[in-house]
Amino acid sequence: MKLKNIILTATLSMTFMAMAQKPEQQYNFTIDISKPVASVNPAMYGIFFEDINFAADGGLYAELIKNRSFEFPDAFTGWQPFGKVSIESESPCFDRNPHYVRITNDGRLLRAGIDNEGFRGIGLKKDESYNLTFYARTKSAKPIKISVQVVRPDGSNPDVKTVNVSGSEWKKYSVEIKPAYTEAHNRIRLVVQDRGTVDFDHISMFPANTWKNRPGGLRRDLAQALYDLNPGVFRFPGGCIIEGNSLATRYQWKNSVGPVENRPLNENRWNYTFKHKAFPDYFQTYGLGFFEYFQLAEDLGAEPLPVISCGLSCQYESNEVVPMDSLQPYVQDALDLIEFANGDTTSVWGKVRAQMGHPAPFGLKMLAVGNEQWGEVYPERLEVFAKAIRQKYPDIQLVGSSGPSASGDRFDYLWPEMKRLGVDLVDEHYYMSPEWFFSNAARYDNYDRKGPKVFAGEYASHHKETQKANNFLSALSEAAFMTGLERNADIVRLATYAPLFAHVDAWQWNPDMIWYDNLRSMRTPNYYVQQLYAMNPGTDVVPLTNNGKPVTGQDSIYASATTDKATGEIIIKIVNANNKEYNASFAIKGLKKNTLSDGVMYMLQDNNLLSTNSLDAEKVVPHMSQLPAIGQSLDLNLPPRSFIVARVKTKPIK
Repeated sequence: MKLKNIILTATLSMTFMAMAQKPEQQYNFTIDISKPVASVNPAMYGIFFEDINFAADGGLYAELIKNRSFEFPDAFTGWQPFGKVSIESESPCFDRNPHYVRITNDGRLLRAGIDNEGFRGIGLKKDESYNLTFYARTKSAKPIKISVQVVRPDGSNPDVKTVNVSGSEWKKYSVEIKPAYTEAHNRIRLVVQDRGTVDFDHISMFPANTWKNRPGGLRRDLAQALYDLNPGVFRFPGGCIIEGNSLATRYQWKNSVGPVENRPLNENRWNYTFKHKAFPDYFQTYGLGFFEYFQLAEDLGAEPLPVISCGLSCQYESNEVVPMDSLQPYVQDALDLIEFANGDTTSVWGKVRAQMGHPAPFGLKMLAVGNEQWGEVYPERLEVFAKAIRQKYPDIQLVGSSGPSASGDRFDYLWPEMKRLGVDLVDEHYYMSPEWFFSNAARYDNYDRKGPKVFAGEYASHHKETQKANNFLSALSEAAFMTGLERNADIVRLATYAPLFAHVDAWQWNPDMIWYDNLRSMRTPNYYVQQLYAMNPGTDVVPLTNNGKPVTGQDSIYASATTDKATGEIIIKIVNANNKEYNASFAIKGLKKNTLSDGVMYMLQDNNLLSTNSLDAEKVVPHMSQLPAIGQSLDLNLPPRSFIVARVKTKPIK
């Protein structure tokens, strides 16, 4: 377990949803460790990545150059040309990215070149190394001098590097940049200094300091934030982007593997969905592709859970449906994906994985077919996928969908269909108010235990009164709701908050778990709720009751408990959503010849339910404290508006 010491508390004040003031009260709980009621899936708490809010290009994928291969519909998107500059495609460097830029210095004083704006600027840190690469050629008999310049917001360009381009064949060039300043909004400029013509393609720039120091890799602070969550499952590469605005723009995983220079551009599903948040410069280069997703899952110690198209475009955007007699290529993509992940190096797609640097299988166990589909068109297509996958790969668990909402006609229709098809997990989504999350802590207490299991694949508390801010109220309501997920771990096997990432200058959807700009990142209160659950799952659910009943919001108290077989610990999660302080006593049944020893407590607390974290300061974070030697029972103080995780050790009585 990746234990972290997370220290800080914040103290502000307000009332909780007009709740009446109550005197301090003693609560007596019982935990029976002799009667485990369910095993906790080791992969239960995880993360869901979708390329929304500039989450891939401009976010987790550390590329700093926008439109590096000049393949956007407007080929100069992200670029400012000056002098004689044109887009060409004759004799390209890469067949699936055939466009490149031709720059001619005809001897005028202006010279000729291009500026790139990056993703709302190019963030550079003082004394860190950045590697700029490009492919180039020239028909000139002599080498042509190229200058690579960092242009600061004030127009100055103190960092200038030169490189000589020679030869009529495409060659790769590299320049190291090491700025003497920190600035979030630079530009990169390439200038042809000598008379002559030079062709450029795939102009790319990465920090040397990437996650695991992989060239062309992931942004270190964002990947580290994922690692620190201790996720058990990693769902990728998205939800609605799997479907696309059209079938032509759906996510096709085969386009996302192989050399990054030759992965074709794809439209991003989210570039103009919200008219007030339209980003026509938002595309998918696939530099962060399926190989990188599987590799990241491995880095995180998380089970990979890819999602693939079922032959339906996004039903919110269009009604494109692949005819049943034309569905086979989509099914084959699913089968080939399993081979890519798990096949030996002699198989067609296993060989591709090995050539990319990973001969060993990735160990894929689960596959989701479709996202938020609905209506009869979905199960009839899912049935075809299920039959083919089970025939060739019977051990792969299939994830189906209950539609885009937590209830209603679509939900009621799809659950029986998922049971009929015998999927292993049903993906439920709920973006609801804090009140809904508080009131649904018992949602799964009476679910059918004989059917498929539940995957809470997308959820977040939306506090609309604050424009869906990632405030402490939303986080506290999620913590309360998740006690119900944990208590019902026999039916709820996986859970992932969504969305994961958002760039502060380029977001379409909120709330989001992690926010960032070009240099900094911030973990929200919601992040810390997820982390506390994922760091402290336990192995077995045990009954935690008050007056013989599960604790599901009586007096705004929510609680669950697990034990950890490996450590012998009892793990208690408890939320006090009230505005008063309480005392809680936990009587432990089933200790036999053992007694409670010392332990540790993590607390997330803020008297102001509207508190948020920012890039400048994280005010709402867990505080860790030690629990002294305890004896036969545990007493905890429950501050108002708090989420507590207590880990208590047991030892034999001497």
